[in-house]
Amino acid sequence: MNPTPHINHDAVLRARVALLGSGTLPPRQQVAAYRVLVDVSPQAYLPRLAEALYDYSRSDFADRPLTALALRAEAVAAARRMHALEHGRERLLATALVRYREQLELMDREDELAAVDAEIVRLGGPGR
Repeated sequence: MNPTPHINHDAVLRARVALLGSGTLPPRQQVAAYRVLVDVSPQAYLPRLAEALYDYSRSDFADRPLTALALRAEAVAAARRMHALEHGRERLLATALVRYREQLELMDREDELAAVDAEIVRLGGPGR
C-alpha cells in the first residue's frame, strides 16, 4: 500500500470488503470501489476501473449518452494513467479509446473522431 496522508483508510476498507464480500457487484458499486482503491494501488485497480466504467456506461446509461460518454472518457483517462505507469499496456488504452470512439460515433460527434482515430493508430489499434 502506498503511504499517503490523503487516503481515507475507512473508505479503502469498505471498498475491499464490498469487492470481496459479494459474488458480483453491480457496475455502479464496482466503479465506486475501484475509484477508491486506485489511489492505494493504481497498477492493480486502474485496468479494473477502466473496464468497470465501460460496463457501467452500457448497463446504466445507455439511454443517457452524455453520461455514458463521460464514463468512457474517465475509462480512457484511467487507461492512459495505467499506460504511463506501465509501458506495454497499449492494448488497454486502445480498447478504452475504441469504446470511447463508439460512443462518439453514436452521438454523431464527428469533430472528435479524428483525434481519437489518430491516437488509436499511434497505439497500433485495439488488437495489438
